Amino acid sequence: MSDELKKYREQIDRIDDELLKLFNQRAGLAQQIGRAKGNGAVLRPEREAQVLQRMAQDNRGPLSKQAVTQLFTEIMSQCRALEAPLRVAYLGPHGTFSEAAVFQRFGQATEGVSAESIDAVFKAVESGAANYGLVPVENSTEGAIGRTLDLLLSSNLRICGEVLLQVHQCVLSNENDLSLVRKVYSHPQSFGQCQGWLNAHLPHAERITASSNADAARLAAEESFSAAVAGEQAADHFRLKVLARNIEDESRNTTRFLVIGNQDVAASGRDKTSLVMSAANRPGAVHDLLVPLAQNGVSMTKLESRPSRAGMWEYLFYVDIEGHQSDARVAAALEQLRQIASFVKVLGSYPVAV
Repeated sequence: MSDELKKYREQIDRIDDELLKLFNQRAGLAQQIGRAKGNGAVLRPEREAQVLQRMAQDNRGPLSKQAVTQLFTEIMSQCRALEAPLRVAYLGPHGTFSEAAVFQRFGQATEGVSAESIDAVFKAVESGAANYGLVPVENSTEGAIGRTLDLLLSSNLRICGEVLLQVHQCVLSNENDLSLVRKVYSHPQSFGQCQGWLNAHLPHAERITASSNADAARLAAEESFSAAVAGEQAADHFRLKVLARNIEDESRNTTRFLVIGNQDVAASGRDKTSLVMSAANRPGAVHDLLVPLAQNGVSMTKLESRPSRAGMWEYLFYVDIEGHQSDARVAAALEQLRQIASFVKVLGSYPVAV
């Protein structure tokens, strides 16, 4: 070993020793905070968001912003676990993109609770079987997840956070070549995200819907001449070969997930508020709903309409706006909306995904 290489390794060893001390010092402080909280919530989304935002902003490299965010997510995950175990329900089974989003947001020191449907995720949190739930709400290619929107309306749970997961679809199979595939299993959303690729490369294969991508992988593992469109993590779990990677038609294909819980989240300084409202059945009513936002300088980032079950051709409007509901401008806009709209429900204020 050269003297130069030995010198660098000795420096790394000293830094590692110091890091170990600092990690345990941080963990000790986290334990003291847990005792000071008493029965307070273990997860403070606004505080964790502030930490990640500050670390990403102060980062000077060579580590990327994404790498720094991942590192500190895991540090906070391990420290949080010293206070109390965190159980997060997600749309299972094991190997889904929902599970990947759980660990991206909460870190590996988290107990994932697999649920068979989005409804079951809500029920797990409502019953106390899980501390939080994570549900898909929209995809950049295929749009909104209607069932999630419907349940947000009817449930008393609040939105506590959001996760943006870049989704890369793969073709998984027991076979060694695409030419042998006669059936393809996947979730309808994933089929929609990969239509162009499937039309070009597997035009004659039968497409069969499954309850989830992981379930599609399970079915493909049990049958010859079959394949699944799913994430690469499902290949490891079901021992399938990856015949093609990154087959999504849009390279920036991203799914947005919401964290749901029984918790009102304080302002972090960079927040979003989600609400649902309906307009009176008269000309100009929808326009009137947007006026309070404009008058108070509140920026709207999303507007999604969904049929109301109250009457035919009546609609609910799901809206995301910038800011926390405790912010003066947002609070003023919401108060005006309550006077104009026939129905308003704030679904939650929460930190913007880092």
